[in-house]
Amino acid sequence: MKIVFLLNNAYGIGGTIRSVANLSAGLAARGHTVAVTSLYRHRDTTSFAFDPRVPIETLIDQRDGSPDAEAPAAGKPSELLPAWQDGVSLLSDQRMRQHLADLTADVVVATRPTLSVYLGHWGQRRYLRLGQEHAPLATRPPEGQALRLAAVPRLDAFTPVSQADAVAYRQALPEAGTVIERLPNCSPLPHTAPATGDSRTIVAAGRLVETKRYDRLIDAFALLTDEFPDWRLRVYGRGPARPALRARIEERGLSDRARLMGAVSPIETEWAKGAVAAVTSQWESFGLTIVEAMACGVPVLSTDCPHGPAELITHRHDGYLVPHDDDPVPEIAAGLRTLLKDEALRRRLADNALATARRYSPDVIAAQFEDLVARLAPRPRGLARLRGLFGGRSGEPAGAAGAGSATEAAPEPPRPAAHATAAGDGGLAVALDTPARGELLFRLRKDPRRRTVRVPLDRHGRATLRRADHQLAEGRWDAFLDAGDGTKPVRIAARLVETAALVHAAPLATARGVTGWIPYPTKDGNLTLRVWQRAQHAEVTEIRSTAGAATLTVVSVPPVADAGVVARDQAGRERPLTVSPGPGTAAGAGGALLATLDCQGLHPGTWTLHLTTPEGQPDAPLARIAGDTADRRKTDVQPTHAGPDGGSHRLVFNGANELTVSVTSADGAEQPG
Repeated sequence: MKIVFLLNNAYGIGGTIRSVANLSAGLAARGHTVAVTSLYRHRDTTSFAFDPRVPIETLIDQRDGSPDAEAPAAGKPSELLPAWQDGVSLLSDQRMRQHLADLTADVVVATRPTLSVYLGHWGQRRYLRLGQEHAPLATRPPEGQALRLAAVPRLDAFTPVSQADAVAYRQALPEAGTVIERLPNCSPLPHTAPATGDSRTIVAAGRLVETKRYDRLIDAFALLTDEFPDWRLRVYGRGPARPALRARIEERGLSDRARLMGAVSPIETEWAKGAVAAVTSQWESFGLTIVEAMACGVPVLSTDCPHGPAELITHRHDGYLVPHDDDPVPEIAAGLRTLLKDEALRRRLADNALATARRYSPDVIAAQFEDLVARLAPRPRGLARLRGLFGGRSGEPAGAAGAGSATEAAPEPPRPAAHATAAGDGGLAVALDTPARGELLFRLRKDPRRRTVRVPLDRHGRATLRRADHQLAEGRWDAFLDAGDGTKPVRIAARLVETAALVHAAPLATARGVTGWIPYPTKDGNLTLRVWQRAQHAEVTEIRSTAGAATLTVVSVPPVADAGVVARDQAGRERPLTVSPGPGTAAGAGGALLATLDCQGLHPGTWTLHLTTPEGQPDAPLARIAGDTADRRKTDVQPTHAGPDGGSHRLVFNGANELTVSVTSADGAEQPG
């Protein structure tokens, strides 16, 4: 069977795209020919990984330099869809109409209302026309509901992702002959190790949009910080609500305890770092993040919002539901308090959640999809070609482009890909997806000496870089596969990088110095190891920043007695910090200390912070090399404070994860005074 999914933009980010990536992979694994048609494309690569067997065809290329942007029809309104429907144009009409006319497929699936309208009007009777809906009907304004309801009777089947929404559509369309039934989203079972549950980290993930109500989660977490001082909150995702959420974190005084981590894909490596997952949405059509977290062995707390959470979670069996009312923040905080203080409950919920998640694996939901199609096949006219529907593949080769489409170039040969796993001490195990002969080669980036480290691959394509065996210079070490046959080593793609074991890892002190190792995928998806190697280190474990001063908790590694802290600017000026013993540290004993910087009167420019030591010992920049975050610049963000002279100051981590103070003058300039 050949199945084509219609997406608005396969290159964006969101639950609809992720669910299509998951289901299309599940169907491809069951022997079907599956393809995706993306109406728009605005970037070179997809945010979510699609199965290599599922090609993506683009109809309108919106990247810089594309002739589609200059097409006259791109600036004219759609003749089929209402003007209030953002993004569509006459060009959208033309490209989709031609594409649907030319498609050779058995089943075509529209995944949003505009695409369902297109499919209902211009889809062909020779293939089944299915519509999906990923947002509850009741959450849309009247004109949005009308658009959805008008599209459904023109389709062969319509599949909301929740049972409650399927009932709502059937009640709204009692005369429609369209089959309307629930088809849940699916989530692949993770390839990462399940969460251990001891990370003291609350994790949330999804688009940063108003309906996800991460503001509620931040407010609830703020109510618990004094009671649970060692817990942290991480929110993964990108979206328009990010600035408002950043401001809320600062208003609640959580800048060093609640982090906006950005978008990460695949997200399973980050779910595995959580001891609790939180969903505080206004509504959830399904709740794909709930299933994803469950599959990683993380107990989920969710608001009992319409419609998905209550269909997925059995309260206090495999998750925790809190009432969804006008002000659910106290209920969210109370639910989190219950989970944070009861480890036995968290572990029981996590164990049961693993079983629940298996009911939503791609293979299970793909089988439900097949069952629906099999029941529909005799119904529409002109479907004789569906005989033997599950007996083999049919139609054109996947990815054949219709008239007016932007045909994709043939893909380059895939690079070797690997699953990398960090050990608690920072050692790194690497397993190639396809076993290969040769060596795992790490090369220090931008190194005039071109230093490398080689580790032989075993016959299964696996190698382990052990901390005890190697002293790596500070910098970024890029991973390559050297086949040993004289060919040029090839960069290794990072399919998965597990760093859950590093969440609470400390810098390692050895006879050769202090080191930190954190593997990570680069923005291009390559495997790289970030290394710090220093004779002395000063780890910043806590930051409290106010308008007039910043107080830092600093741990020296190894411990240094009678240490101090100083701020230095580019001109060599110094500002000493007031220092006192940190928690559990006696005066002059070394270890933790509290350092307070008076930020008033600092000259404009960048001030670096250093641990000063007795004569004969090297100074050490204050930094964060512990944990699992290779780059702190965008995650460990501190507020900007205005000064009395109209300027401002802010604590900033640089590219080496060293803490600096950025000071600007009243005109915004940052330069030495």
